[in-house]
Amino acid sequence: MPAAHESPGVVARPWSDRTEGSMPTIKVRQNGPYLVDGEDVTLVDWNGNPYEIPRRPFALCRCGASTKKPFCDGTHTRIGFAAAEAAVPGSTDRPA
Repeated sequence: MPAAHESPGVVARPWSDRTEGSMPTIKVRQNGPYLVDGEDVTLVDWNGNPYEIPRRPFALCRCGASTKKPFCDGTHTRIGFAAAEAAVPGSTDRPA
């Protein structure tokens, strides 16, 4: 079971094992997928089995309609997915 600060499907590594510049990033694309960049990222399913990641960076589905879940296949553009969140509470950014 993951620790309280961990999420299922995310493999956390101790901060002491990280080197400067090696921190993975997850970018929330406006009305699109999560773009995951970094070599030190392992994506696992609920049983702890790793997914094969064919290239980096990779995109994770956020709209729920991808036929290649958990990866994005671009379906969000065809269904008109519109996200409602911004990183800063009270931000004036609005969904497109």
